[in-house]
Amino acid sequence: MPITLKELADFCDAQIEGGNPSILIDTAADITSAQTGQVTQLTNSKYTRYLKESKASACFIAHDFAVDTIPDDIALLRCTDPEMAFINAVGLLHPAKTYGQHIAPQAVLGANVSVDESVYIGAFAVIGDNVSIGEGSVVLAGAYIGNNVKIGKRCRIYPYAVVYDNVIMGDNVIIHSGAIIGADGFGYKFRNHVHVKVPQVGNVVIADNVEIGANTCIDRGALGSTTIGAGSKIDNLVQVGHNNQVGKNVIMCGLTGVSGSCTIGDYAILAGSSGIADHVNIGQGAVVMARSGVAGDIAAGTQVFGSPAKDKRTAYKEQVAISKLPELLKTVKQLEEKIQALEKQGKDEN
Repeated sequence: MPITLKELADFCDAQIEGGNPSILIDTAADITSAQTGQVTQLTNSKYTRYLKESKASACFIAHDFAVDTIPDDIALLRCTDPEMAFINAVGLLHPAKTYGQHIAPQAVLGANVSVDESVYIGAFAVIGDNVSIGEGSVVLAGAYIGNNVKIGKRCRIYPYAVVYDNVIMGDNVIIHSGAIIGADGFGYKFRNHVHVKVPQVGNVVIADNVEIGANTCIDRGALGSTTIGAGSKIDNLVQVGHNNQVGKNVIMCGLTGVSGSCTIGDYAILAGSSGIADHVNIGQGAVVMARSGVAGDIAAGTQVFGSPAKDKRTAYKEQVAISKLPELLKTVKQLEEKIQALEKQGKDEN
């Protein structure tokens, strides 16, 4: 439902500068495409040029962000944190779909299932035996929940996600479509020319406020638990091996792979396509940059890059040096030719 600019500003604790406080705002948009009736944001000076020609009705901007000429019809919403203000505006203008209490007749519920009266379970969802689902949680169509699973309050399991037996989730956990939580870890012993499977009898424990992206796989512990700490966010297409201990507020970006029995410290960041060998410790606040391969421990607060990963400053210097190799080889060849010419000249003179 559209709201007035003044209502939006009050909701986001912003001050209106210019424009018409009574104009209706119905949606949010990127600064490069926003139109009349939409609100946008400007937080980076390199995008200032788009504001000068923008057709947006309003733009969130920091109190001290200087802009020159802007269209007469656009209102600046001055605030302390325009990014957070814009996030709040998006949430207000584009509210998430809500689900009331409902258990679809096509859903399959096992024995001894404990479901809060406010829970939503969609069509063709399968709920195993001895499962408990907390207040306000949503299990959407086609999701599979194994035996002995505990799901906290206000969790959301999207269609066709699979949660194996014995998984424990805290509150406000989001599992996106296609994610597999609690599959067997990849453990084998080579004996008599065959790979013998090591039984995987542990589980996965997910703390509060964790979000797990589509088609991500988190393996259960071989013995004990694979754990994901509170507030951690895991992107799509990530592999987390068995017995990993992931700390609080960790970020794992798409296509990251973490082998077994690693410890990832609080607030660490694993950027896209990074790979972590088994039994590695990554310290608190460390950053593994994109496409890096980590084979040894990473100290807290450090940033590493490359494969094998090393301090990013060293890695960058090496990359620069490598980029100069063709020119260096050309110079060496020229010097060799000059030396050969001098040697030949000396022989001729003798």
